[in-house]
Amino acid sequence: MKRLILFLLAGAAFAAASPTYASVKTIVLVHGAFGDGSGWKPVADILQSHGYSVRVVQEPETSFAADVAATRRVLDKAGPCVLVGNSYGGMIITETGMHPDVKGLVYVAALQPDVGESLTDLAGKMPAAAKSIGPVGDGFLIIDPDAFASDFAADVPKPVARFMAVSQVPVSSEAFDAKATVAAWKQKPSYAVVSKQDRMINPDLERFMAKRAQSQVIELPGSHAIFLSHAHEVAALIEKAAMAAK
Repeated sequence: MKRLILFLLAGAAFAAASPTYASVKTIVLVHGAFGDGSGWKPVADILQSHGYSVRVVQEPETSFAADVAATRRVLDKAGPCVLVGNSYGGMIITETGMHPDVKGLVYVAALQPDVGESLTDLAGKMPAAAKSIGPVGDGFLIIDPDAFASDFAADVPKPVARFMAVSQVPVSSEAFDAKATVAAWKQKPSYAVVSKQDRMINPDLERFMAKRAQSQVIELPGSHAIFLSHAHEVAALIEKAAMAAK
């Protein structure tokens, strides 16, 4: 009888921790500049294996307005969700996070602007170590492919980093100058991953923004591509946001 009681108690504890009982069961992932949604695959695989439904936004990176619109289209169909952004994707989730179905925000080595701030404004406060972003024509920017691995993905397997470098999505320079018109983190619970060896966004800037937003923060040793090199820790923080969502 004693063994049966212990078994039932253990089962109840497991059920309480299971994502099945999370109030939010859908995660929407928003990638950053120079990449696409495929970079989220390791995180998405973990979340799906734990019972979550995952939606990945493929923003065009042709303008901030277009990227915001692409995200809203996904949110309109997602239902109650946690909205996650990496890098420039943090600008997008800050702008779209007031959608009524968004129950929490997770910033993964990402920008957390206040109203009236642009990516350019924030980067100017605390410049990043990398100096490899440059024009590619027609008002678009890329990272120098020769510097991509060291600046963006230093802790990612070299073949993966090389492919990421040659498959970059050019981003409109206009998107970097667009200013946030709302700051969803002021009204929605937020979480943040600080990447301690980030060369694309100054880690001290990530800390400043997270502190200002009163986000729950974890710090991880890794590059800007922390979503690849530390997928399990990133997924765990996203699940924490989903479990706490109301």
